[in-house]
Amino acid sequence: MIVKNPNFEISAVSKKQYPQNGLPEIVLVGKSNVGKSSFINTMINRKKLARTSSTPGKTRQINFYNMDNLFYFVDLPGYGFSKMSKKEQEQVGNFIEEYLFSRKNIALIIFLIDIRHSPTENDRLMYNYIISSGLPFIILANKADKIAITKVDETVKTLQKELNPIGDVPTFPFSSERKIYKDDVWNFIDDFLNKN
Repeated sequence: MIVKNPNFEISAVSKKQYPQNGLPEIVLVGKSNVGKSSFINTMINRKKLARTSSTPGKTRQINFYNMDNLFYFVDLPGYGFSKMSKKEQEQVGNFIEEYLFSRKNIALIIFLIDIRHSPTENDRLMYNYIISSGLPFIILANKADKIAITKVDETVKTLQKELNPIGDVPTFPFSSERKIYKDDVWNFIDDFLNKN
């Protein structure tokens, strides 16, 4: 898929702000600083459409990025950022929950985890949360450039066994630095949207 005219549409903090045009939404979830914004920029060959930050917890709203009026990438706030106050964490948690469980436009969830580390307790909670939502999802083992290229496939398999021992959730490596993995993800998204 080639996206020619992607644009940032809105940062929403309540459901009345969500887009109302009925386009399918592909939702990015993952812990703070796992690379959700960089994923969007890499997929569309832009450096700055999605705002990235080296400071975890930067995304506090739900950001909607319109992909040629075909679908949205939706960037949810990251979880597990300890410097957020308890009240802020609760607020963010509440509107993530409201979005995931009430939004009818969600087509697919992309769950990003860091390829270098075993899934955290928060990752496992989010995995179970996504399962309970009943929505289709894939797992992306991100930051694959941070390990030797010869170890990527084996590490992805190990991560999949830890999180999804049944092996029924498609799991891909990804890297914003090494763009070699991008086509596999686009092919999956393309097929998925065409079938649904």
